Amino acid sequence: MKLRAAIAVAAFACLVPVAGRAADTYEIDAAHTSVQFSVRHMMISNVRGEFTKLSGTATGDVANPTAASVEATIDAASIDTRNEKRDEHLRTPDFLDTAKFPTITFKSTKVEKAGDAWKLTGDLTMHGVTKPVVLDVTNVTAPTKDPWGNTRIGASATTKINRQDFGIVFNKTLDGGGVLVGDELAITVDVEVMKKGDAAK
Repeated sequence: MKLRAAIAVAAFACLVPVAGRAADTYEIDAAHTSVQFSVRHMMISNVRGEFTKLSGTATGDVANPTAASVEATIDAASIDTRNEKRDEHLRTPDFLDTAKFPTITFKSTKVEKAGDAWKLTGDLTMHGVTKPVVLDVTNVTAPTKDPWGNTRIGASATTKINRQDFGIVFNKTLDGGGVLVGDELAITVDVEVMKKGDAAK
């Protein structure tokens, strides 16, 4: 169910339009990118987690920013909710079934300006099911050179998905009413990308 995180990662595609050069390619810096999710537990609290292994690229032409494209991949087994027993359950066929579906992927289909922000639409594939999703991308930074000469851009993105849309339906009814696990997942991503080809000094 933590698959939502994958969607958020794709938000970095919207970073490309501000890069200032045509047809630049950027790669996700996984060490400086956070892909987190939250889901309701027993209708009384939110459980939070993240995916710790991901990769992806985005390309774009400053003269045509809405033509930017992005592809992102997450290692589904890298799910981490700070509870190993729960994480193992989330990797089973009850949820992500990581043995059968080892990755979560996103491929963009459209980039749109939305006021001071962006909307990134794409196909999310998780648990063997592909569905369209829309990411709200904000806080896009200007291209910045790090101390080693690499060009970097950052942004934040959010979205929500329903895990049942992806065939993840496991649940238990509580004695007092309600269910053990919520269906809606909230995704928050803080992403940093680095221009491909910039040589570290």
